[in-house]
Amino acid sequence: MYKKVLKFMIIYIAVIFTLNGCAYGNPINEAPEAKEGILDLTNWKVEGDLIALDGQWEFYWEQLLEPQDFKNAKIKGLQLMDIPRAWNGYEVNGKTLSGDGHATYRLRIKTENHNELLGLKIPRILTSYKMWINEEPFAFAGQVGGDKDNMTPQYLTQIALFEPQEDEIEIVIQVSNYRHRSGGILESLSFGDARQVLHLRHMNIAYELFLFGSLLIMGLYHLVLFAFRKKEHSPLYFGLFCIFVAIRTLLVGEIFFIYLFPNFNWEIAHKVQTLTFYLGVPIFVMFLKSIYPKEVTNKILRINQGVGLAFGLLVLLTPAKVFTRFNASFQIFTLASIMYLIYVLVKIIYKKEIGARFIGVGALILLITTINDIIFLSVWMSDSNYHLAKWVIGSGNLSSFGQLVFVFTHSLALAKRFSNVLTKEEEITNYQRKLNERLEIAITDRTSALEKSNQKIQRQKSELEKANKALELLSSKDALTDIWNRRHFDEALKLEWRRGLRLKTPVALIFIDIDSFKAFNDQYGHQEGDRALKNVAQALKHSIHRSGDFVARYGGEEFVVILPNIEEDKAMYMAESLRITIEGLEILHEKSLVSTFLTVSLGVTTMIPATNSSPEELILAADKALYLAKDRGKNQAQFIQYDRSENSND
Repeated sequence: MYKKVLKFMIIYIAVIFTLNGCAYGNPINEAPEAKEGILDLTNWKVEGDLIALDGQWEFYWEQLLEPQDFKNAKIKGLQLMDIPRAWNGYEVNGKTLSGDGHATYRLRIKTENHNELLGLKIPRILTSYKMWINEEPFAFAGQVGGDKDNMTPQYLTQIALFEPQEDEIEIVIQVSNYRHRSGGILESLSFGDARQVLHLRHMNIAYELFLFGSLLIMGLYHLVLFAFRKKEHSPLYFGLFCIFVAIRTLLVGEIFFIYLFPNFNWEIAHKVQTLTFYLGVPIFVMFLKSIYPKEVTNKILRINQGVGLAFGLLVLLTPAKVFTRFNASFQIFTLASIMYLIYVLVKIIYKKEIGARFIGVGALILLITTINDIIFLSVWMSDSNYHLAKWVIGSGNLSSFGQLVFVFTHSLALAKRFSNVLTKEEEITNYQRKLNERLEIAITDRTSALEKSNQKIQRQKSELEKANKALELLSSKDALTDIWNRRHFDEALKLEWRRGLRLKTPVALIFIDIDSFKAFNDQYGHQEGDRALKNVAQALKHSIHRSGDFVARYGGEEFVVILPNIEEDKAMYMAESLRITIEGLEILHEKSLVSTFLTVSLGVTTMIPATNSSPEELILAADKALYLAKDRGKNQAQFIQYDRSENSND
């Protein structure tokens, strides 16, 4: 029975792969490429396969030209741009382009197929465009403009049908982008017989609607299952994941949602599409955790939840121009998660649990197709000219297909489990009948089992107490610098304050802030910034020698030192020693205005605790001293004695 089901599953997947290939078939790769803005198709027959209009297009940066402008021989700024690729990283007049800007693309096609109905399939172009074919306007998406205020972004795949009257076809495309990380034509335009272009478009739409409907129905079905049995969370996670992928299917590929609602806000649509990816990853991990809790570790689950939530908030709180710059980071994180999940799935398959092979194979197909989509949408692909890779990774919507396969295999696994449950129920019924006949023995066995279980619970309790102690320590440590964090500092300061109040001894506080740290990060990158924070933290930690002294990371690039039972002069001596130590690390800082190396400013204060004062007053005084050190030129320590009357006047 199992082998028959497995064979059927293989046939089903093969059929879906075939359908996917028909829908997302690539134009033939033997087609000639454009050179110097001209594509010679004089020997091409219109009945042949579609042609990808790849190669060198004329490129006019920061110029929005129309076809009639090219009749003027005085047009300047001609460049050659390889299509498909973003203009990011492209050099024009010695300047490396970012994603922001506007430009005009132009291609001339030489062909003998005039007086025949031809078609052009236009992919999404980032992020607005206007197209002319033989001086006639044929398509547009959004509004092209020379700056952010005058352009409106929109993704809209279209087809243009035309009948050339001459042997040369001129295509002019104005493109502008001020809302996305990448700009330009990132996907191939397909050119050929009008019927083939229409067929490809209709097949793609039909395929995507098939995926959308199938995934939406299965998603709703599993949500209903969860509503009936809320103790089992796997249907909830699986249903949400299906719905997320279904929504994403309408916002990629042919972008059928925008076809239905062409004036829909691009920013919102892009946020929704990105959120389905950012939130879909942790939900999928939660699903696997719910059905295989021993295989997926809690640490991996929490990391995925935290990263997904952080990136989700980034999408909600920032415009596309900001959050799209972090897509590559999340894609790398997703690839790392996928590698881990593949390892987990292989273990699951080898354990031969009920339905494990069905779920394992389906999930592997989903993860592989997801890798395909990540590579297709990656910065590496969009900003490069790797034509072979772009031909192999020809579509960015295979994960929807992978999810459909996973839905099918998951359904087979559920059917297998349901069958086993019924079988087990029959076995349990027979067992209970026999159990009644041996009641006394069963009670004895049960009592013994309870004793063993109680021992196990006691062991688990002991282990949990140890784990809680370890977690308590972790919650007090700063994850980056491995010194005490702000939370533990607050507790330590209260403790020293109460001790000083009881013994009538002074408490000194030193606030430490790295000078020009933002400029350091901008110059060397956040990884070097993190490394600098670690080095500074460890230097401070090893410079504090008394048993009661305390150093912690206060937040960002700020640190704090508590020195109990110490006078002003000794506290200032310690602060100056710390300043010299940090500068002595010789961490290069070319953007510093006070030194060639990384430096710190320090604010120092001391106070003998009293019943009418509080630790917050000590913090306020140290903070004022720090600002004084900053105002007086940085790379120095300043002392301020807290003045209650001055603070009350403030």
